[in-house]
Amino acid sequence: MNKGDSESTGRAVPVWRRQLRGARQTRRRARRLRKAARAAMPWWRRMIPTWRMVLSSLLTMVLLAVTAFFALYVTVQVPDPNAAATSQSNVYYYADGTEIGRTGTVNRESLPLSEISVAMQHAVVAAEDRTFYSNQGVDVRGILRAAWSTLSGNGLQGGSTITQQYVRNYYLTRQQTLDRKVREAIIAIKVKETQSKDSVMAGYLNTSYFGRNAYGIRAAAQAYYGIRASKLNVPQSAYLATLLKAPSSYDVSTATPALRTAAVARWNYVLDGMVHLGYLDRDRRAGMAFPAPVAPRPTPGVGGQAGYLIDIARRYLVDNDIVDEATLGSGGWQITTTFVKKDQQALVAAVKKGLRKLPDTRRARYIRVGAASVDPSTGRIVAAYGGPDYTVRPYNDAVRHDLQVGSTFKPFDLAAALQNHSSTQDGRAITPRTRYDGTSRRCVQGLPPGLHYCPPNEDDRDYGRISLRTAMMKSVNAVYAQEGADAGLARVRRAAVAAGLPADTPDMGATPALTLGVATPSPLDMAGAYATFDGHGRRVAPWAVQRLTRDNKAYDLPRHDATRAFSRTTADQVTSALKSVVSPEGTGYLAAALGRPAAGKTGTTDDNLSAWFVGYTPELTTSVAMFAERPTDHTRISLGEAAGINRVNGGSYPTRIWTAYMTAALNGRPVEDFRLQLPAQTHSPQTEARPHPANPPSHTTTPIHKPTTPAPTTTTPTPPPSTPPATTTPPTPTPSGTEPPTPTDPPSTPAPSGTSTSPPPS
Repeated sequence: MNKGDSESTGRAVPVWRRQLRGARQTRRRARRLRKAARAAMPWWRRMIPTWRMVLSSLLTMVLLAVTAFFALYVTVQVPDPNAAATSQSNVYYYADGTEIGRTGTVNRESLPLSEISVAMQHAVVAAEDRTFYSNQGVDVRGILRAAWSTLSGNGLQGGSTITQQYVRNYYLTRQQTLDRKVREAIIAIKVKETQSKDSVMAGYLNTSYFGRNAYGIRAAAQAYYGIRASKLNVPQSAYLATLLKAPSSYDVSTATPALRTAAVARWNYVLDGMVHLGYLDRDRRAGMAFPAPVAPRPTPGVGGQAGYLIDIARRYLVDNDIVDEATLGSGGWQITTTFVKKDQQALVAAVKKGLRKLPDTRRARYIRVGAASVDPSTGRIVAAYGGPDYTVRPYNDAVRHDLQVGSTFKPFDLAAALQNHSSTQDGRAITPRTRYDGTSRRCVQGLPPGLHYCPPNEDDRDYGRISLRTAMMKSVNAVYAQEGADAGLARVRRAAVAAGLPADTPDMGATPALTLGVATPSPLDMAGAYATFDGHGRRVAPWAVQRLTRDNKAYDLPRHDATRAFSRTTADQVTSALKSVVSPEGTGYLAAALGRPAAGKTGTTDDNLSAWFVGYTPELTTSVAMFAERPTDHTRISLGEAAGINRVNGGSYPTRIWTAYMTAALNGRPVEDFRLQLPAQTHSPQTEARPHPANPPSHTTTPIHKPTTPAPTTTTPTPPPSTPPATTTPPTPTPSGTEPPTPTDPPSTPAPSGTSTSPPPS
């Protein structure tokens, strides 16, 4: 014992304290000795750290890393999905589920895991992360390896789990930085804690890129094998899983021999992994052959007819406030339309065939066609023709509103009179048998003061007194201008709207010229309106979408209930009159080649700027419009001028197209009759009225010369006091709506030299 210690404290110092003090003194002496020895070393030896220094530094680094990790874990939140991951295309389908095309920049459609084959799920695990179902969402060794590679300047390496790849695809970006890799790991851990493995697997397969512009497994299954993701078998699944490593390089359809060999080797690696994990029987694996994918093909877009059909479906959704433009434009919608693929193909073929029959002239390429076909019982739009190719001519001719319909408007004149039990100027009840004066340029009686309207018949032909049925069959302007005035111009307009023409159709004011077709509804509007007559007076507005889904949720669509536009008697009397148009003596006689009960109306407008045929059978209603337009400035020109003949009538090429389409669309369907319910005395022989003796009917193909007249007007200024009464007022120009008095084919010879038609103003 140290005496000094004992005396200073007055008591003995414990042994353990003396030992502890001795140990401290020993360590101090050792440190002094080490320092002295280190000081005696050469300078370069003093730069080498001792093991104590290394251990201390490592412990400090681990402590800092753990602290930093927990700090990041608390501060880093799972972000919202990035725009690229959620961006999807809108996919449009025919009624049978066949794809029409898609819109949007990203070819992707998300699927629930239940619609992805189990083989595909297993293949991805074997290819990308064989511990997927047991790991915690991260691969620590992979993270450390990537960190070391980045710090050493060799770039960021792989090693990510499926969860990490999903996080990178869905929440982050593919930016190659250490910060992104660390955030990816932390978010992956959090995702593993909040989402099931099935949810992660579905998210990964829906966000991965497989090449061929295919984002997600649904697009990939279509792009490489043309099948649904639920139908992928084991070999196909293994190949699609192979593509995840190098989507473009491993596409065996375009790869170099070396890359093809590498792709097949990777495919075998995936299959071996499936065997190792117990997903695939070894004997079954041994018998598998490489599943060659289909040749690359363009992603279905808006080319050809697809764009026109998509445009009609989009308009239907937006115009009916089902989906607004912005929401539809955000993508991810699956739209099943009412279009029938077989009927659509038949309509396109009919138009092409009809246009090929035009004279082979340089200007024939200016001729355009718009057409639409509707199921009258349901309102479904089954086919439409908007142009030859949407990528070349994106303006949809099936829904344009700048083509005068001409004499195809006359059924609305007749319907207005029949529905309202109207009378003639001399008090006779108007029925299809009612006779009118068919003298060309006869001025319409009973118009409001100041209105004078004296339209000529086609070629100034006089018909004498003929019935409304015969006037419909021959398309006599003088008769229907007067009949429309007798029915009441406002009532005529209301009848057209009741049938289905939009109330805001251009040039559909209650003016005298309305009766002969100066209005400009679209071909689709006309098909829908005639479908009302076809449906015995029941109107079902045409519609184009029968199913709408997004994110596997189906959205409600409007009901399509029929409304009563006309009484059955009215509608059936109109149909009866229109049946005479397709008789051998009617202007639409070419449609009789259909060989079924049919009704319809031709229309040829002033200056031959458009020609129409709108007709129907009990099963289908179809309209066809034809016009000519210079592609450079969109100036309208005469159809006859464009075709190199005198005139293109509604009873010629439009009727041929209609007949060819209806023949194909109705092929194999039983023949049905209209089952008309007509009042007594409605039926009458077609010879109930003869054309005026001075103008016998003709069926020759001699070119018809049309009188040159100024642009049509609906009214004229109030005449001065000296002007004679309306009954003797000089004739006014004819409106659109004139029609040849005989059912002749269009002349096939060029117009006589010196004959020209000035184009209308643009």
